[in-house]
Amino acid sequence: MSENDNNAEHFLDLIRKSRKGKFKLYIGMAAGVGKSYRMLQEAHSLLQNGVDIKIGYIETHNRADTLAMVDGLPVIPRKQVYYKGKELEEMDLQAIINLRPEVVVVDELAHTNIPGSKHEKRWQDVIEILEAGINVISAVNIQHLESLNDLVKDITGIEVAERVPDSVLKIADEIVNIDLTADDLIDRLKAGKIYAPEKVQQALENFFKPESILQLRELALKEVAGQIERKVETQIPKNQTYKHEKLMACIGTNEKTARTIIRKTARLAGYYNAQWWVLFVETPKENPNKIALHKQRYLINNFKLATELGANVLKIKQDRVSKGILSTVEEKGITTVCIGKPHLNLTQIILATSSFNELLNTLSSKKIDLIILS
Repeated sequence: MSENDNNAEHFLDLIRKSRKGKFKLYIGMAAGVGKSYRMLQEAHSLLQNGVDIKIGYIETHNRADTLAMVDGLPVIPRKQVYYKGKELEEMDLQAIINLRPEVVVVDELAHTNIPGSKHEKRWQDVIEILEAGINVISAVNIQHLESLNDLVKDITGIEVAERVPDSVLKIADEIVNIDLTADDLIDRLKAGKIYAPEKVQQALENFFKPESILQLRELALKEVAGQIERKVETQIPKNQTYKHEKLMACIGTNEKTARTIIRKTARLAGYYNAQWWVLFVETPKENPNKIALHKQRYLINNFKLATELGANVLKIKQDRVSKGILSTVEEKGITTVCIGKPHLNLTQIILATSSFNELLNTLSSKKIDLIILS
């Protein structure tokens, strides 16, 4: 490709970006903090100021105050979908694209669409709407963030099935945290403002335990703080001495350990607004012909997860893992290496000591951080 072609492609990319809609995202620590209500408040304000705004999808959960806020706002009717003999409702993506409002409200960003829909997830619908040049206001709870999946399960004892890749939050032009104290949120729950009365006790015993709410609140505040920091770094002229972090997660074929390393490194990369890589060093004993098929599947699935979380995936062949790590660190200019806590017996520890010492000493001499993730 010639220099002229490169210049033209760069200019075309700028044009495409300018045509994209702006994306505002409300984030909260849990259901019931008031995200949908705030979006509807904003919709009324925009409408009163002459903005062509429509409700693409809103989930009221039959909450009286939220239902009342829908009155007076133009709503795009949901489409009727038949699935397994039942008539269900889904957001009408094509109707939104065809009507082309200036702004559209799309609730429940993490929602999984009915099988057979154009996209599997609602966040994918939102990306298509943005690419069509329509501005979007949406909302999500912190527990739906992909990289927090393991941590949320540890906090609440519940594995959240519907998740949003961290990359979706990164494309948001504005993120607003809807914050409540744990006591205020639990008071709202007990007053029947979040769930029906028969579901309140179950909620109090599960997701809405005070200690769980406090930790989820901390996660939400940290995420929004991280987003603000990223904006400062990208929009304010940088000091020439500013050190740009480059992180690398090193994984093996153990499914759960690798997945945890990837998610934790994704969080660190998010806080630093850093470019990051996931590295798998294929030694002779980990040749595809020598490892079990299920381990190969684990590896492929973890590569997919890493890509969804915004990582650059690297798979290299090397006789020793430490040698592969060091060569990649040098090539990519890595500043921080993340590895998992080794699960070794005494014999393996003795055999691995020299390789680990080589890795540690070399990284130390190059002033590269090494993080051992639990």
